[in-house]
Amino acid sequence: MKSVIFIAPPASGKGTQSSYLEKMGYTHISAGDLLREEITKQTTIGLEIKDIIASGKLVNDDIVHNLIKNKLINVSKPFILDGYPRTIYQANLLDDLFNDLNINDYEVIYLDITLEEALKRSLGRLTCSCGASYNKYDELLKPHNPGICDKCGKPLITRDDDNEASFKVRFETFKENTEPIKKYYESKNKLHIISSMDDSLKIADKVKEILK
Repeated sequence: MKSVIFIAPPASGKGTQSSYLEKMGYTHISAGDLLREEITKQTTIGLEIKDIIASGKLVNDDIVHNLIKNKLINVSKPFILDGYPRTIYQANLLDDLFNDLNINDYEVIYLDITLEEALKRSLGRLTCSCGASYNKYDELLKPHNPGICDKCGKPLITRDDDNEASFKVRFETFKENTEPIKKYYESKNKLHIISSMDDSLKIADKVKEILK
């Protein structure tokens, strides 16, 4: 199976699709998770990242890229790249890294969804501290017991940023900022667009077909 770069608006189902692929042996590499891990471990880089975020600035490209690089160097199986690249500059850095590591067997998948559907999913989203996610409006993604995580039994929570006003801003900003990235990978014949309006299992089948 090929590796995959997911480009996906908020609440488009990227986390669900990633979890399906992880069960097939994929390594999930999330740029956001890598940043949080460094902060939690209180490494030198982690303390720098914490200060940058606290100041309201964006973590610079070189820091994020080096974390991605260190992770990819130690990955020997197909991977999911999540939340990176976000800019054309990052895409060029990633191309150079892929060339250095002889990585060429990958595809880029954009999960397309309307604002209305994404908003509905967002407002129904429930998460757990163990990393599991659910949705109270989706029959396939509901927890077995309302408000309780199937995996660890802890209470589920709603994200603070899952409100209508902030979600609309995040959604539209993401769509606008990722248009250049879509065009970039389209020019490399790597981009695949999948409608995320279907149920998650049907979407998973389409993803698997692309990655065969």
